[in-house]
Amino acid sequence: MIPLNATNGTVFTIGHSNHDLGDFLTVLVNHHVKTLCDVRSRPGSVRFPQFNREPLEALLSPAGLRYEFLGEALGGRPADPRAYHPDGLVDYAARRKSPEFAAGIDQLLQLLRDTNIVLMCAEEDPLQCHRFLMICPALLERGVVPAHIRRGGILESQRDAEDRLLELHGRTAFATGSLFVSERDPAIEEALQLQAKEFACRASPEAIEYF
Repeated sequence: MIPLNATNGTVFTIGHSNHDLGDFLTVLVNHHVKTLCDVRSRPGSVRFPQFNREPLEALLSPAGLRYEFLGEALGGRPADPRAYHPDGLVDYAARRKSPEFAAGIDQLLQLLRDTNIVLMCAEEDPLQCHRFLMICPALLERGVVPAHIRRGGILESQRDAEDRLLELHGRTAFATGSLFVSERDPAIEEALQLQAKEFACRASPEAIEYF
């Protein structure tokens, strides 16, 4: 396992949403990203085919950006049936404890030793995506604080995103500047669980048996 703080680069996250592919590339270059880590379980988009793996790789390479697919280990729709609740909802906390997920985080941090990376999924708002709800807590445990690239290339800090999450779930008493900062971490964990119930991927309980 890679030790805490054994990194030199910055971890960004981004959702491709409906971006123009050229504009998307410009945002990455402006933030000095060198490696795009695709954390989609399936590296394609029916609605936005410009973000299918092949055209995306074809654009990144001439610009000097590296493409890495990490969706098998870090994707939001795991193949392991043990990562699901009985009702078919992905259990992010359980997935973070799996050896495969830990190996994916190690691979990500290995890349981070040498360069800036961005974790890419589909949703523009990180609060609606497993990259924030599942992957970022694991990064924070390793001493890595991510930043989130929003539409227009604007950066949202991890702390600001957490404050938004707390506000969404009626926990503003634990937000930045509050009187209860010491109780912030448990409040964030509760809010993450509530948010996951709304935005985590869901499979039918019957389908899970065949994963």
